[in-house]
Amino acid sequence: MNPPALAIPAATPVLSSAEPRSAPSQPSPRPRLPEHRLTLKEVLDELAADGLVARADLERIGAEARAERGELHPLVVIANKQLRHAQPPHPVLSLELLTEWLAGKVGLPYLRIDPLKLDIASVERLLPFISYEYAARYHILPVATDEHRVVFATTEPYLTEWREVLRQTLRKDIERVIANPLDINRYQLEFYGVSRSVRGALRGVLEPASGVLNFEQLLELGRRGELSADERPIVQIVDWLLQYAFSQRASDIHLEPRREQGHIRFRIDGVLHAIYQLPPAVMNAVTSRIKILGRMDVAEKRRPQDGRIKIRTPAGREIEMRLSTMPTAFGEKCVLRIFDPDTVTKNFNQLGFAPAEEAAWRAMIARPHGIVLVTGPTGSGKTTTLYTTLKHLANPEVNVCTVEDPIEMVAPELNQMQVQPAIDLTFAQGIRTLLRQDPDIIMVGEIRDLEAAQMAVQAALTGHLVLSTLHTNDAASAVTRLLDLGVPHYLIQNVLIGVMAQRLVRTLCPHCKGEGELETTLWEALIRPWPLPKPAAIRAPRGCPECRNTGYLGRVGLYELLAVTPELRRLFRSDMDSDELRRRACGQGMRLLRVSAALQIAAGLTTFEEVVQVLPPLEED
Repeated sequence: MNPPALAIPAATPVLSSAEPRSAPSQPSPRPRLPEHRLTLKEVLDELAADGLVARADLERIGAEARAERGELHPLVVIANKQLRHAQPPHPVLSLELLTEWLAGKVGLPYLRIDPLKLDIASVERLLPFISYEYAARYHILPVATDEHRVVFATTEPYLTEWREVLRQTLRKDIERVIANPLDINRYQLEFYGVSRSVRGALRGVLEPASGVLNFEQLLELGRRGELSADERPIVQIVDWLLQYAFSQRASDIHLEPRREQGHIRFRIDGVLHAIYQLPPAVMNAVTSRIKILGRMDVAEKRRPQDGRIKIRTPAGREIEMRLSTMPTAFGEKCVLRIFDPDTVTKNFNQLGFAPAEEAAWRAMIARPHGIVLVTGPTGSGKTTTLYTTLKHLANPEVNVCTVEDPIEMVAPELNQMQVQPAIDLTFAQGIRTLLRQDPDIIMVGEIRDLEAAQMAVQAALTGHLVLSTLHTNDAASAVTRLLDLGVPHYLIQNVLIGVMAQRLVRTLCPHCKGEGELETTLWEALIRPWPLPKPAAIRAPRGCPECRNTGYLGRVGLYELLAVTPELRRLFRSDMDSDELRRRACGQGMRLLRVSAALQIAAGLTTFEEVVQVLPPLEED
């Protein structure tokens, strides 16, 4: 769990998180009060004195709290009542808003704890000196440290006796910040729990973990000193890792063995973040545990393997995970691809389709037979688009079948087959089998070779709607790609309905995005030849706790739809020029990827910097 360290520069109040969101006014701190825990009455009186809450609401909350007699922190009690600020524009007094108010009231920095920004490896080295019971008693959590000081998050600003005790124990200065009480409780449990599990796992090692699996040792299976994947600490580490990935919206988990410490990283919104570090022996045991869950051969560490896990979260959601392992210099690297079922329940508008694009796509997939292609590089959202489309098409009146490598997400509405090269079950053989299964709609995971392309064309010619993917830069290049594979141009003329090229770009965080400057030259390069009006203003990233100070939160699609018309079909020749096809398609209304990007920029959803990273070079369009 070793992400980039939370820096503590000398002149910067590091721990004051990002810019405060619309927080109430923060009066000057008062003189120091006697040692005590915050009480509900004390907090309510201060809220009333600052004009945040009406007196009538305070009396009601006080009466309800006395009746409930709970053990919750006063800020949590108040936040649970969903009160509104007494002053316009009357925002809800959320727990974060109340925490910011308290930080200003007592004159301490405010911190929104983001575990991806904490140097948890450094923090964990402090935990043996601070028991969990002691931290829970005083509501404290170490969040940063350097050679001179340790910073603790607290939710009890008037409990201070622990500072002198820990200053003498740790031999460092103690600084405090105010943080959300629920976050402190949560990360106390997680940090101490994971640390305890790792120490417990290491106690099972019979000899030091210096001899990691390397090139020479890959064949030495079951070597002495490795941990059992069934040991309880390992189970706890894996459970924590999976739940943590779900809560952080990760799309992939990377377990990477190294000589000294194994690395765990999450991919979030297309960007990898370092999360944790584990000793090599523990990393090997965690990988083995995951292989057991994925029904993979635990003893086989010399070959790549694939597997699948279906997880039910504490909230009851079922999530599919695809596993892939490969041998590396220091052990098996494991990647878990997370498929959130909520993704395929989105509608086309939620995927980023403009109204005109959605109408064109619906018209393509409404055809009774023919081929519809989705193109783009790996990670551009093709699978999500296809599954959303199949969910839209699947109903009791049609038979929808797929052949995939591998099956990305298991959907009960579909009949899904997985390619098995070891037994000669290829895409082409899979399509051949599906044609004998009375299908109406066939989805082919990818057209990779001439045989698969010929079978897809044959399926379309015999009256089926075929959806598939290709790896090309834009829509027009899909036709030349089919020609390069060896499909005759006259067959492409007969079966191709349309092609959609797509990309994914990060979207600006709605909580903090601010005004940006329009780059006129780049804007004009994006929109040509479309006469789009110049936007009055565009948005730019700022950074806040909600987006981990990146300025971006989530992703949206960019789309280029080429609908094949009779005029365009006449261009399909063995020596076809894709540039000519692109120009003719634009003349008939096709909007290039960069025009779709310009529309998203004008709508304030993304930035020039993001779209330039994913688009083909502008001079090639």
